[in-house]
Order: sequence, then C-alpha cells, then structure tokens
Amino acid sequence: MTAYPRWKTAIVAVVMLIGILLALPNLFGEQSALQLAKDQSAVSPADRAAVEKLLADKGVPLAGSFLEQGRLTLRFADRETQLKARDAISAAMPNAYTIALSTASRVPEWMRKLGLTPVKLGLDLRGGVYLVYQVDIQAAVKQQLDRYEQDFRASLRNAHVPYEDVKVDYANNRVRVIFRDAASFAKGRDAIQSDDRNLNFADTTVGGSPALQLTLTPQEIKQRQDYAVQQNIVILRNRLNSPELAVSEPQVARQGADQIAIQLPGLQNSAEVKKILGKTATLEFRMVDETDNPYDAARTGQVPIGAKLYYTREKQPVLLKRDIVVTGDQLTDASFQPNTQDGPAVSVSLDSRGAEKMLRNTEENIGHMMAVVFIDHSSEKNAAGVQVEHTKEEVINEATIRGVFSNNFQITGINPIEGRELALLLRAGGLAAPLSEIEERAIGPSLGQDNINKGIHAMVFGTLAAFIFMAVYYKWFGVIADVVLGANVILLTALLSLVGAALTLPGIAAVVLTVGMAVDANILIYERIREELRLGVSPRAAIAAGFDRAFSAIADSNVTALIAGLVLWLFGAGAVRGFAVVLVLGIATSMFTSLMGSRALVQLVFGGKRKIERLPI
Repeated sequence: MTAYPRWKTAIVAVVMLIGILLALPNLFGEQSALQLAKDQSAVSPADRAAVEKLLADKGVPLAGSFLEQGRLTLRFADRETQLKARDAISAAMPNAYTIALSTASRVPEWMRKLGLTPVKLGLDLRGGVYLVYQVDIQAAVKQQLDRYEQDFRASLRNAHVPYEDVKVDYANNRVRVIFRDAASFAKGRDAIQSDDRNLNFADTTVGGSPALQLTLTPQEIKQRQDYAVQQNIVILRNRLNSPELAVSEPQVARQGADQIAIQLPGLQNSAEVKKILGKTATLEFRMVDETDNPYDAARTGQVPIGAKLYYTREKQPVLLKRDIVVTGDQLTDASFQPNTQDGPAVSVSLDSRGAEKMLRNTEENIGHMMAVVFIDHSSEKNAAGVQVEHTKEEVINEATIRGVFSNNFQITGINPIEGRELALLLRAGGLAAPLSEIEERAIGPSLGQDNINKGIHAMVFGTLAAFIFMAVYYKWFGVIADVVLGANVILLTALLSLVGAALTLPGIAAVVLTVGMAVDANILIYERIREELRLGVSPRAAIAAGFDRAFSAIADSNVTALIAGLVLWLFGAGAVRGFAVVLVLGIATSMFTSLMGSRALVQLVFGGKRKIERLPI
C-alpha cells in the first residue's frame, strides 16, 4: 500500500461532502420575484398568508415564497406574472408594503433554513442598476467652516463675551472672529479654546480690531473631503439596507477621489431608490420669534436682527430665532408612528449632547413656541442635462412647550407618506456632503444571462480541453486529475457561496485560471513520478516521492500567485477586486485538491493492491 494516513483521507472526504452541500444551491437557478417590506415592522407569517390568499383569489400563480430578514419574497414563473402580482398587491393593499422587483433563488425550503444560498451574481451577470454619484467635496469643507462659525458664536454667547462679528472666508478656507477690544479678545480666545483645545488660531487684526483667525490646512481639507466621501458611503449603505426600500445585496464602493459607485443587482425599478439616495434631509429645532410680525417681514423683506424668515407648507411666513436649539446631527433614532393621538408622527431620539440642550431649552421656555424646520437637499438634471441643486427649508411643526423633555419626543403635523420618508432619512443619517448623479446604467436580465452563458461556455470549453489533455497524456492518472479538477471547481463554488462574494464576469475568468493552475500542479506531481520511474524506483516509492518532492515547487508557484492576488484585492476596485477574490480562494482550493485530494484518490485506486507492476502514467 502507498503510505498515506487514513485520517488525511477522512479529512478530504469530509471537506468534499461539506463542499458539495454548500455548492448544491447553485443547481436550482433563479426566478422573477417581488420583495415586500413594511415600514416599521417585519412582515409576519399572517401577512404572508394574506398576500398568498390575495394572489390566489386574483388567479396569479405563485411559484414559492419565504420570509427573510423581515421581508417577504414571492417567486413567479415569469416576468409577466411578476408584474401582475405587483399590480394586484398595490391595488388591494395600497401603502401597506414597499414592493421591489427582483429575482430570487429556487432553493428548497430546507436548504434555506440551513442557511444554504447560491453564489451571488454581480451586476454584469445578474442585471440590475448601476449608479455613480459625485460627492460635492467642496461643500463638505464649507459645511465644516459653517460649523466652526456656529460653534464660535455659541461659545462666545455662553461665556457672555461681546464681539463684533464672525466671518467665514470660503475662498481662503478660514474663519475670523472679530472683537471690539483687547479685553474681549483675550476672554473670547479662552472661551473658544476651552470648548475645543485642538484648534490652532492665529492672532490678526481686521479693520483695526483684534481678531482670531482659524485657517484649514491642506491636510485638514483633505481629511474633511475623505471623511465626507466615506461617511456618504456609510449613509448610502444604511439607506439601501433599510427595510423600507427592500433592496437586496446592494454594493456601494468608492470610485476615484470623489465618486461613489452603487450596484443594485436584480433591481428593475430604480425610481424610488434614486429618490431616497440623493436626498440630504435633516431637521433644525428653533424657537419662534414671538415679538415681531412675520407678515411685515415677508412683505417688506426687512427681517429683524437675530431672526430668520421661514415659510410653512401652507406658505404662511414664520419668524424663527437664528440660534439653533438642536440639529439633525444630534439625532440617534427616528421611527414613524402612523397612529397617535395627534395623528401620524415621527418619534425622535437625541444623543446626550442634544438631550442636554433640549432639556435646558425646554426648562427656560415653558409656555413659548418651538418650531421644527425640515431641510431637504436634492439634485436633478434639467432638460439641458445640467445638474441642478435644490434646497427646501420649511416649517413642518409649531408647538407650545408645555413641559420639560430632553432625549425623546414626537414630531406631529405630517402626512403618512412624508412621515415614513422622513423617519428613514433621519434614521439612516444625513449625508456629509451633497450628491449629484452623474451616471446611470440599467443592465437587463437578457444581457446578464448572455454574459452568464458566454462565461459558462468559456469555462466549460477551457476545462474540457484540460480534461481531455490530462486523460490522453497521463492515462489513468490523468482521469484522477480530472476528478480532482472537478472537485476543485465544487470547492471554489462552495467557498464563494459561504463567504458571500459576488461572482462577476472577471470572476469567471479567475475560475478558468484556477483550473489551469490546478492542472499545472498535477502535471508537476505526475512528471516527478515519471522521473522517479525512469530512475528505476518502484511504483509505490515513485508515487510517494512524486507528491513529496513536487510540494516545494507547487507551494512556491502558488504563493507567488497568492501575493499577486492579495495585492490586486487590496489596491484594486470593481472588476479587478472581483477577479482577485476568486483567484485567492481558487489558489486555496487548488492547493488542497492537488496535494491532498489527488493523493487520497491515488491511495483509493492503488493503495489496496499488493503489488504494482507498472503505473498507468
């Protein structure tokens, strides 16, 4: 018998059984599907039964359904049935669900309960929507300067230090705090630096008055711009992963210095998604100016000092104080409540800093009115194709403070549709900088299927050619190598399913390359065995020497390929990274199958023979 431990053979058998189980869902394919989600709760089994009964009553055949992550997925035999089901649900249950057109795997229920899922297909294979957004990184720097201005004013006001003005110079990226005299300058400097000791000021004069000047360095500007892009990526992911949008498997990644690429595989209707993605919605809580007449200010255009003119949704003027009580940045959670005593409402939670400000404000202003300002930033292309920015500021709520509250309260006076959208935007967070859409591509399922077919054909033909060569050239050992190559593809598919990596067209190329590398490893082993046989070594000893002495060459070649794959994964993006992921996983599976799997099969075929006269190699 060839010397190979039985426990290693057992490991190979166990790994292959697990690999076959993990790869099995890929045999079932996909169907057209609908994803249903509710605004503030998970879809229940009772909801599922009600929807299924509705479709049955409407004569819409259902291929299958399942609940996952609080969403209901309905599968249909074709696209026409999918659209009929969507129209039927929308008509019978208006506003009950957010409905998204998608696709879903046909795996059996028992596999789904075990968590077995097929390999995720990328946008180039599955079809869907590809969006590219430009981040206004200059606006991010301006927002930082505006925040410094507000903070400096608040610090001076809280310390009761008189000052002339706080001016922002956007062109030179600086903020100047101008004081009346040297005494107020010294007190103001201490007040501002006591609130933030990390700021580096320069002493200067403006019009003969002493002033503090804060100028952002190029490094700080770059950090702010990078933060804006990364924060927007996080916010967009949160919005796409929210149950209200019902988007499955979104991919959000940075592209270049100031762009964000979004891939939505399987998505067929992008209008609702795009409506939410580009919005920068936030709230401001301000006290109402109850001493001046807002109608006079609106008619004359003369706004009193310390006040700002706003309008309600009914186009009624409202004067609010310039000092902001709490901003949307201090919100930690928001949820829509459709049925309260005062009608639909959004329940808001504040962080500790916002709660402290709200508590102090309500303690000092019981009996006075506070307003909620809704600020909505969005962008769209006009008829000439030029991106146009829109900012809408309106008062959505005015109420008298009846009692003291801090971190939890409700905003009323909104309709259900606006309430749901507002809760989603506030909960996901406000964008760190405005976005503008610069590219949208829709990849249809037919194109994706064509890519799949071509990729699979290339993989099958390439693999088949390698199989035929190995079987002809190395005879029975070549057949063993073919079995090992098949096992390699199974294990690679299993790993892709397990880790959730998306398979793209370059990924299929990496699969073909992995098969070629696995063939190369087997050739090194078999040529080493043939060399040992030519030196007159016995068949058993030749087999052992072939596997043992070829190990170093196989390890060296695979390690160098692994290094290249890791570099591509770390520094690449998009298609390059998709190729690298499959390549790295393929190197691991080819090493295992070539060294352990092939040896175990040789043991199984030749190990039981008492005497081996010659090897069919």
